[in-house]
Amino acid sequence: MYTRIRDLREDRDKTQAEVAADIGLYTTTYQRYERGEREIPLDIAICLARYYNVSLDYIAGLISVPRALNR
Repeated sequence: MYTRIRDLREDRDKTQAEVAADIGLYTTTYQRYERGEREIPLDIAICLARYYNVSLDYIAGLISVPRALNR
C-alpha cells in the first residue's frame, strides 16, 4: 500500500507536502504513511483514492492495474 501511494504521487509530479496539504494532513504524517511507519486509516485511504481517482482496491494492493473511481 505504501509504495502505491508514493508511486501515484510521483507519477503526478507532486511533493509530499503538496499532497498532504491538498488532503488536509501534516506533511510529517503523510511521510510516515508513505514510509510504512504508520497505518493509513480508512478515511485517509478514501481521500487518497478520490485524490488520485483510483479504486481503494488499487491503493490496498488487491489489484495491480489502477481503475478509475466510478462516481
